[in-house]
Amino acid sequence: MTRERNMSVGATVWLTGLPSAGKTTIARALAARLRDEGRRVEVLDGDEIREFLSAGLGFSREDRDVNVRRIGFVAQLLASHGVTVLVPVIAPYADAREEVRKRHQARGTGYVEVHVATPVDVCSARDVKGLYARQAAGELAGLTGVDDPYEVPADPDLRIAAHEQGVGESVAALYALLGEKGLVRP
Repeated sequence: MTRERNMSVGATVWLTGLPSAGKTTIARALAARLRDEGRRVEVLDGDEIREFLSAGLGFSREDRDVNVRRIGFVAQLLASHGVTVLVPVIAPYADAREEVRKRHQARGTGYVEVHVATPVDVCSARDVKGLYARQAAGELAGLTGVDDPYEVPADPDLRIAAHEQGVGESVAALYALLGEKGLVRP
C-alpha cells in the first residue's frame, strides 16, 4: 500500500457549538496539521456555506435543518473519496445532526461529532462577529443559544472545553480521537 493511499482515510469531523465557541479556529488549526502531514483535507465553514451553497436560506428551524443536510451531503461525498472534512457549523438541533451521522453510517463513511463546549457568557465576551452585541442591542433575533435553541449533544465523540484549554491542546485531543478511531493513519 502506498503512503498516499494509507493516509487517505476519509471522514467527516463535525464541530458543533455556540457562535464564537472556537469551532472554526480549532478546525483550521487541525486542517493545517493534517495538510502538513500530506493529508487531503477540506474545511466546510458555516459562514462560507451560507454564502455559496445555502444562499437564500434564513434562520428558521426548517432552513437551518436544510442547511445542515446540505452540508452533511457534501461532507459525506468528499469523505467517501478519502478527504478529511472538517465542518465547524453550529447545527443547533440534535435531530439534524443525527440525520447527518446516519447518512455517513449508512454509506460506511467515518464520522465524529465534536462538541466545542464553550459557555454562552464566554462566547458573548469573545463575540468574534459582533452577533451577541447586535442581539443585545435588539438588532438581531434568533441568536443560537441566546434567544433561539441550541440542543447540546448528549453523547458526542469528543467534548472540548475550548474556554479551559488552548487551541493546540484542543487540536491534539481531536487528532488523538481520529487516531483511536482509525481515521488518521501513520
